[in-house]
Amino acid sequence: MRTILHIDMDCFYAAIEERENPELRGKPVGVGGRSRRGVLTTANYEARKYGCHSAMPVFKALEKCPQLIIVPVRFDLYRSESARIRAIFGRFTERIEPLSLDEAYLDISHLRSSGAAVAREIRAQIREETGLTASAGIAPNKLVAKIASDWNKPDGQHEVKPDEIDTFLHDLPVGKLWGIGPKMKARLAQLGVHTCGELRQLDKIELARRFGSWGLELHELARGIDHREVRTERIRKSVSSENTFSENVETLAALKPLMLGQLEGVREDLVRKHSDRAIRSLVVKLKFADFTRTTAERAHPSLEPEIYEELLAEAWKRGGNRPVRLLGVGVRFRDPEEKQQLDLF
Repeated sequence: MRTILHIDMDCFYAAIEERENPELRGKPVGVGGRSRRGVLTTANYEARKYGCHSAMPVFKALEKCPQLIIVPVRFDLYRSESARIRAIFGRFTERIEPLSLDEAYLDISHLRSSGAAVAREIRAQIREETGLTASAGIAPNKLVAKIASDWNKPDGQHEVKPDEIDTFLHDLPVGKLWGIGPKMKARLAQLGVHTCGELRQLDKIELARRFGSWGLELHELARGIDHREVRTERIRKSVSSENTFSENVETLAALKPLMLGQLEGVREDLVRKHSDRAIRSLVVKLKFADFTRTTAERAHPSLEPEIYEELLAEAWKRGGNRPVRLLGVGVRFRDPEEKQQLDLF
């Protein structure tokens, strides 16, 4: 039986800013563009009490919370802190799958210590060495671990053992499951389905008839079934950064600064880990609120923000101005063999 941790930093960007400037503590803080046309990348818990959240335009956030303090984004600092935290993970396991700067899956199945004990120690070391707090979920698979990490936030953890999965999920709102946004939640509500327990009442054939292949996935999600392994670093065909927004992003203008922020993370990853790889193409991926998706790609040997903006606009246009729930940006590499052949000519 596997033991998977999902470690999620608490309001990561905002927490770093509060650590750097203690005068911000106890006040509503948003990290993002200073102009009213800017977008929040995160909001601390004090700001969330007013309804502020990531991907929200600054002007809307200020309407909800006029006293909100807007702090400019400092991605270099956040990436540096993320590297420190990842180094702590590496003391316990090599089986690490980063999801973003502030969260990761860890497979600790090979350790003799209990998952709960390991999670407590990791969180303690993060607090001691960075002054930041993290929450953790412990479970037999990635799906349940990620849900569990949100259970005792902030600065807490929750474990779901194999024989507890059914009970843990039974009354869980379906909106907590991966991939179920407001529109899918509304469609399920029309069927009288609000919890995972109610979703289990629909058999696989009925779900497939109504929702296609996504219905088959729903059948497994409602039962906490997830066979995905923690995917560690290896020879890669691409490098990318994906962000699933807690609230759908409504406009192309709001997507642009978010994309450029993710692109900086991709750029640093390329410099640190893949400087010897030749880039084949640049890629932008969007998943819309109705779960349809599109990918815009262009052959180009280097990262050019202007090209990414053109690809983003192209992908956005295909969606017919539909709200976006996921944004991905990255590059595809040439095969090493292909590069060698090209070098011969």
